[in-house]
Amino acid sequence: QVQLVESGGGLVQPGGSLRLSCVVSGTFFSIRVMGWYRQAPGKQRELVASITGDSNRNYAESVKGRFTIARDNAKKTVSLQMNSLRPEDTAVYYCNFAPYPIDDWGQGTQVTVSS
Repeated sequence: QVQLVESGGGLVQPGGSLRLSCVVSGTFFSIRVMGWYRQAPGKQRELVASITGDSNRNYAESVKGRFTIARDNAKKTVSLQMNSLRPEDTAVYYCNFAPYPIDDWGQGTQVTVSS
């Protein structure tokens, strides 16, 4: 059974930075594509970054150049470094497999960008 546990969110001013982390339980982590998703109030969940097992990365246009996704296959973790944060980045952030996430989402971590 896969478990996804996100952490690292918080309140930050515009232009600030945060680093999110996700611990993934279960097998075959190193060959799975992992992604970070976010859901803002009243909006659909969207994939913002993904990374393959050998660290090829893709980003949504809205975060390209500001966010960096990384993974540690030995520790079964995936991270998201978020720089130059904007108010529109405010959302609950989740990690999951990509582009086909499993139904059993973690609790997510809230990121609020506000002055």
